[in-house]
Amino acid sequence: MAKQGSNIDHTKEGELIVPNFPIIPFIEGDGTGPDIWRATQFVLDGAVSGAYGETRKIQWMEVIAGDKAFHRTGSWLPEETLERIRAHRVAIKGPLTTPVGEGFRSINVTLRQELDLYACVRPVKYINGVPSPMRQPGDVDMVVFRENTEDVYAGLEWEAGSSMAERIIELVRAEEEQEIRAYSGIGLKPISLFGTRRLVRMAIRYALEQERRSVTLVHKGNIMKFTEGAFRNWGYQTAREEFGDQIVTEEEVGRDHNGRIPSGKLLINDRLADAMFQQIILRPAEYDVLAMPNLNGDYISDALAAMVGGLGMAPGANIGDGFAVFEATHGSAPKYAGQDKVNPSSLILSGVMMFEYLGWKEAADLVREGLVRAIAQKKVTYDLARQMEGATELRCSQFAEEIMGCM
Repeated sequence: MAKQGSNIDHTKEGELIVPNFPIIPFIEGDGTGPDIWRATQFVLDGAVSGAYGETRKIQWMEVIAGDKAFHRTGSWLPEETLERIRAHRVAIKGPLTTPVGEGFRSINVTLRQELDLYACVRPVKYINGVPSPMRQPGDVDMVVFRENTEDVYAGLEWEAGSSMAERIIELVRAEEEQEIRAYSGIGLKPISLFGTRRLVRMAIRYALEQERRSVTLVHKGNIMKFTEGAFRNWGYQTAREEFGDQIVTEEEVGRDHNGRIPSGKLLINDRLADAMFQQIILRPAEYDVLAMPNLNGDYISDALAAMVGGLGMAPGANIGDGFAVFEATHGSAPKYAGQDKVNPSSLILSGVMMFEYLGWKEAADLVREGLVRAIAQKKVTYDLARQMEGATELRCSQFAEEIMGCM
């Protein structure tokens, strides 16, 4: 007889209370989402059984968003879906489609803002054997903390010729004596002290807990001084005020410590976003945890994913205070829908992140070990097989079975 599932809870101190049979909502996603979700669920359930026997089990609850939700309810993101994720605190989702340049607002962005999932966390770590454009891909082991709710993703933009766009153009002309070309689309880029502090705080706490070496603030503050420059300054301020006895800045290392980081101290430094693209390619071993505003984080996390095999190998999570949604980081690839073809590793590795978030480390380790061994044996999906000499190409479901067999 199946055990009754119960909700994950949260203490006032910020600790999760995870029952042995948690109810976890899932969104299978659009396009290839159903294929990769079936593979992922198979692997995650197998890992829990392998790690804990019958003493723990996830009770999955489907909630809908995207195409399935629109066809059933007329809404791309029903309020019921949001309410169930709020009630159960932790969820996992496949890819959802967002049109470019028109149509409805991004469901992913809406989820993040409605649930205040202010940190997009993207660990990028090379798995041996995965095709990579890097000479030494094993040096790539970074975790991106991307602010999720502000910056140009806040949704504050107006079409060229709209009354609001014209009013802003006139306001800038009247108050700042600056000209904006006629018939311009207008967008705002809010970056707040509040949003910056909580993002940087989460990144530093993670770095300390995981015994990482550094946190780098990535910004374009030389040009956008009062937004991205403020992000940099507020980031340093947060580090000094809240973690002063545990951190050291790059400036202090050079000035007070003869260029050597004191033992037991976490290094806090910063880099310009454009220079950082070069740094992650040429000197990846020097960087560890990266904290940055929304747009920078979008670009750099995808660039890092390319260095370790592409978005198909890149997990991700959107995390707030007491709530988290784990997700595939790639698109829905509708042309492959229903073909049982695509690589499910992004969502499977996001499941690893979910297990770690729940404190189920044994299950997390089993999944990762199974994935690593399957790839080492060159039994992979088409995207990897076509780049690996002597590989055996597997379907999505077969790859999940291979991972299970390698646990």
